[in-house]
Amino acid sequence: MRDYSIKTYEEAVQIIEEVGFLPLAPLVPDYHALNTITVPESWHSDTEYDPWIWRTRFAVEGVAGYGKFIKKKSVLISRDLLPYFKAVLGSYEKVEVRYQKGNVSREALALYRSISEEGVIDTRELRTLAGLREKEHKKVFDNALLELQGTMDIVISGTKKKTNAEGEKNGWSSTSFETYDSWASRNEIEMMTVEKEKAREYLLNHFQTVASENSVKKLKKILGE
Repeated sequence: MRDYSIKTYEEAVQIIEEVGFLPLAPLVPDYHALNTITVPESWHSDTEYDPWIWRTRFAVEGVAGYGKFIKKKSVLISRDLLPYFKAVLGSYEKVEVRYQKGNVSREALALYRSISEEGVIDTRELRTLAGLREKEHKKVFDNALLELQGTMDIVISGTKKKTNAEGEKNGWSSTSFETYDSWASRNEIEMMTVEKEKAREYLLNHFQTVASENSVKKLKKILGE
């Protein structure tokens, strides 16, 4: 497995396209992560070399799918591998159908419907729309978002700056969400139907060319050995 050390956004794009799957922080043994191939000083530097800024830029520019797709951790998946990860982690059944079968929570269904109707919506607006603004509802809200990301029904599509009445930045930016289908369509990601086992085989064959044997063993478990 190659060692990488990068400084620029363009270099990061090349690596994502090459390896296909890049967690923000270590997730798989002996495998790359965005924070291990960049220098710590660059993070939160608010410069063009800040990987914290890159993470949503990848999604905004359609370079990679971004979200907490695996083990509730943030990962980036290349355009080429997205349909295969979607086949393994997600479902081709509609969210409403899975809800009727008891495979989707009521809260996740409500959030999915709101995101679908709004197109792109930031976290603050979504919590308000879902009636989950109160502090005691935060865990329910967060868990529903994790549920939808874990099945790749939604993706993080960017951020929205918090502003005051004068339009000036006021506080932390808020994460924006979009349905996978909407984001993929906008960014011309191929929408293909692949059998789960064939998709898994395709991914493992790919990782055998870019990852160590130890990494592939872990990825087999993640992808449902």
